[in-house]
Parts: sequence; structure tokens; C-alpha cells
Amino acid sequence: MSLMAYNQIPVPSFMYGTAWKKDATTKLVEQAVNAGFTAIDTANQLKHYSEALVGDALNELEKKGVKRDSLFVQTKFTSADGQDHRKPYDPKASLTDQVKQSMDSSLQHLHTDYVDSYILHGPYSRYGLGAEDWEVWHAIEAHYQSGKARMIGISNVTAQQLSELCATAKTKPMMVQNRCYAAMGWDKEVRDICREHNIIYQGFSLLTANSREMAAESIRSIATRLQATVPQVIFRFSIQIGMLPLTGTTSEQHMREDLQAETLELTTEDMQTIEAISARSMKW
Repeated sequence: MSLMAYNQIPVPSFMYGTAWKKDATTKLVEQAVNAGFTAIDTANQLKHYSEALVGDALNELEKKGVKRDSLFVQTKFTSADGQDHRKPYDPKASLTDQVKQSMDSSLQHLHTDYVDSYILHGPYSRYGLGAEDWEVWHAIEAHYQSGKARMIGISNVTAQQLSELCATAKTKPMMVQNRCYAAMGWDKEVRDICREHNIIYQGFSLLTANSREMAAESIRSIATRLQATVPQVIFRFSIQIGMLPLTGTTSEQHMREDLQAETLELTTEDMQTIEAISARSMKW
């Protein structure tokens, strides 16, 4: 798997996502690593993730010779609004303390003393950034300064919010993770800001959010010509436009197929065809 370099930190070019895996999380993380994934995404949010089971997988992999420092592990701080009743912190504590408690809990779950990337799961504000967002971001910055997080970032963020964060934060985000819709130009506005500020853009739901576009004959014809699957074409497209894609497949075969997308090469015409899908889809 090819790597990107950021602040001398190697970042794999493909990531395995663990949302909604529940009791199968440990087995699936082990399968993903055995298939070739070296980056794992999770969150300290029992509503959608089983972070402790990711940690169990890391323990099992360690026993089999897969060292912690050979893997890129990313987790998130999730606000109380994004949690169910099983919160990983005291909801009555200050937001600064909530971030600290959540990080301490994550490190315990993952059996490590650092994470490679620590992400704010989403802003508190719908528009712009408010006092809560800034308090949480300052707490996340402190984890970066202490070395508990080697990189920091934000998820589910708008272009306006990201611009504000980049303009004002002491430590700018190094990662952005967004749901990526073809109908929104593959999140072009946010990706452009990421490119300007040397931020790694992670795209999730590349398949599930774009099922209509994936059914287009033009995409299928590219896949047929390359003797590839449509998902492989979409993942290769995302990599070629500078995105770090996530996949959450539960199929071992699809895990291997997804990684093989890195061996494909799309032509300029192919890329233009896939990018143009977004313009057409907005008219449908």
C-alpha cells in the first residue's frame, strides 16, 4: 500500500472503517489487516462504533507479529448529541474535560499511548464555529501538543467551517473526513480548501452515497475496459484526485479487491467522465 507523508508521518492511502460492525468488529479488523490494510478508523461512540473491539483486534494482531507502529489508527471525539446513553465521559463535565476523558478512554480501549489521528466527529454548530467548537478544538490541539495525537482533524465539516478553522486555529486541521457525494462535485469545495492548506481529505460513503452514479453506463464501461469492478473504479478515481478513501466492506474478497484499485490507472478522459457524473446527477 502506498503512503503519503505528512509532518514525516507515513499515512496509508486507503483506510478501513469500522462503523456499524458491532460484535464482528474484532474479526473484521483482523481480516482487513490480513488483506493488506494498515489504516483503521474508529470512534469513541458506542452508538455506531465498538472501539474497544478494535483494540482487541490490535492486541490479537500484535500477538501475530503486527506491531502497533506499523498501523495507522484513527479515532474521534463525539459530542453528547452524537452519543446514546453510553457516553465515554461525564456529560456534566466541561467540554475540555470531556475531550480529555474521551481520549483517555480511547487510549485504554486501543491499548496504546497515542493515536495517529484524532478527529472531531463534527462541529457543534450547524453554521460557522461557535464557542463550543473552539473549546473542543483547543482541547484537541492540546492532545496534539502532548503527543497523544500525532495528527488532528475534523469530520462532517462544511467549506465555510473549514475555512474559519484554518484561518483562526493555532494548529490547523491535518485531516478532514467527509461523506463524499458525487452530486456535490465529490465535495469539491472542501477538497479545494484541503489542497490549499495541505490537509489530507478522507472520503467516506463513496459507494453507498453514490449508488445512482455508480449505475451509470459510462462508469460501467470504464470498469469493463479495465477488467475491474465499479467500486474499484470509484476508489481509484478518489485516489487519483488526491483523496484518501475509506471502505467499510465486511467481505474479505471485497477488502482485497478494494486494495487492488491502487494498481489501476484511469486516463484523463476517464477522470473527466467520472467528475462529470456529478454535474449530470444534479439535473436528474
